[in-house]
Amino acid sequence: MAPPLVDSFGRVHDNLRVSVTDRCNVRCFYCMPETEVRFVKRGEILDFEEIERFARIAAGLGITKLRVTGGEPLLRRGLPSLIRGLASIPGIADLALTTNGVLLSELAAPLYDAGLRRINVHLDTLDRERFVRITRRDELGRVLAGIEAARRLGYRIKLNAVAVKNLVEPDIAPLARYARENGYEARFIEFMPLDAQNLWDRSKVLLADDIIETLSREIAPLDPVPDPDPRAPASEYAYADGGGRVGFIASVSKPFCLNCNRLRLTADGKLRYCLFALEEDDVKTPMRAGASDEEIANLIRRNAAGKWEGHEINSSRFVAPPRPMYAIGG
Repeated sequence: MAPPLVDSFGRVHDNLRVSVTDRCNVRCFYCMPETEVRFVKRGEILDFEEIERFARIAAGLGITKLRVTGGEPLLRRGLPSLIRGLASIPGIADLALTTNGVLLSELAAPLYDAGLRRINVHLDTLDRERFVRITRRDELGRVLAGIEAARRLGYRIKLNAVAVKNLVEPDIAPLARYARENGYEARFIEFMPLDAQNLWDRSKVLLADDIIETLSREIAPLDPVPDPDPRAPASEYAYADGGGRVGFIASVSKPFCLNCNRLRLTADGKLRYCLFALEEDDVKTPMRAGASDEEIANLIRRNAAGKWEGHEINSSRFVAPPRPMYAIGG
């Protein structure tokens, strides 16, 4: 067994997020501009064989969890074949995918047949008008149909909602009710400085504590889940009446950097040790130049070992990464 991927702060890394495309079929204002989006040329995107090879090498270094992201991953042609390949890698115990759900009705079954069982669907609101305002696309009906298709197949489903202050407050309780009535887990994510138009400022962040207060008042009291996984990005709470769970990713108000166990591979083959990293390691070039598995493994080890303490999002030293979210991978 290879030694674990440990950084200088003692954090062990077993979780890899893999972006398969930077393209998307919606235009959420906190992620992408509405027009003139600059995508990577298709020839610069890693092919499936390269992704599988990298994941296999990473699994040999202790990576046990994979999450496929984008952009919108369901736009990547032939995605079920990649899922089948990733699911077959020895050592991978958990495989999940994050999607906006627009194409989920058509692809839920092929992905399930390929071995996918966990899916996160990005959904900020059940209100059609606000959905269009946020995504700049009138696709709420298709997203809800996709979620229902996944539910019927037996997927474990989480709903990811970005919490933007003075916008989504009317959606918090309805979305949480929808999730708990259907057996899903709602996850509220504090608005982070990763948009392509520099719209973020801290005053626009709807804090996790405020959402917890809202849900406890309007639905049922929420209690922290006992014995939580300290390395999980979400803090989980359970309804006191037994009506399910809610997760909160408080990257702004309560950063979890000191417990982070994640690495990220971008669609164009760059390895990042943090969503907010200002630097990244090129994986694609050495792979395409014939680098051995051990050379790629050493690159992964160096990237993890060089991980910074944290992103300092609440400090005057914070600098937003040069890439927006869609170009990094959600």
